[in-house]
Amino acid sequence: MSRLGKSIRLERIIDRNSGKTVIVPMDHGVTVGPIKGIENMRDMVNDIAEGGANAVLGHIGLPKHGHRRHGKDIGLILHLSGSTVWSPDPNAKVLVNTVENALKMGADGVSVHINIGAENEAEMLRDLGSVSVACMNWGMPLIAMMYARGKKVKSESDVEGVKHAARIAAELGADIVKVTYTGSKETFSEVVEGCPIPVVIAGGEKASNDSEVLENVKNSLEAGGAGVSIGRNAFQHKCPKKMVEAICKIVHEDVSVEEALGILN
Repeated sequence: MSRLGKSIRLERIIDRNSGKTVIVPMDHGVTVGPIKGIENMRDMVNDIAEGGANAVLGHIGLPKHGHRRHGKDIGLILHLSGSTVWSPDPNAKVLVNTVENALKMGADGVSVHINIGAENEAEMLRDLGSVSVACMNWGMPLIAMMYARGKKVKSESDVEGVKHAARIAAELGADIVKVTYTGSKETFSEVVEGCPIPVVIAGGEKASNDSEVLENVKNSLEAGGAGVSIGRNAFQHKCPKKMVEAICKIVHEDVSVEEALGILN
């Protein structure tokens, strides 16, 4: 029955027709505070949902203070780990919620953030493993946010680190993995080829122009990616609803970047 439950919940996160997903993470309030775009989470979730995103992702505060009360439905992924920029080591993520509580709150999935190469990598991997086992027991989809960050890491987008991080997520039982885009179709295809679960790209910091974001989305898909998990480049856009719509058109309908930019203009 847990396998059936997971399949049903994944259908609320991954589009049935395209087999891909557009997730908008809004967990930044814990990490960096109420930054531009998520001062009022409820209004922003409305825009994100109307734009056509498959799911929003955030901490307990998202369903308590910002999730849907009316209008178009949208999937809910609860984030289970956190840290702040004020910490002596912001890369050290700790568990702040449980799979069981996420089920009680009506979540369609949970996520955990792991920084490979960080000082406390061992503790984060242990947490990922324990959360993964709980997700298997309860039929809860697990999204692993995997980043290469630490003293041995030359660049977060280096293909060797990214594809290793993605593979760890699959090996430890995640259903979807979120990674940094490696910068080209050729290198990102290496990440996808070495990972047996759907791979989605992170959006990163707010980009200077829309075409850069949309080009990365398109190229990641052509390399075999399964969608995106883009936060700031969606909710900090001057028109979040339209930006999400443009991204969804590329991900789910395979439109060109030029066509997607036409939606914004």
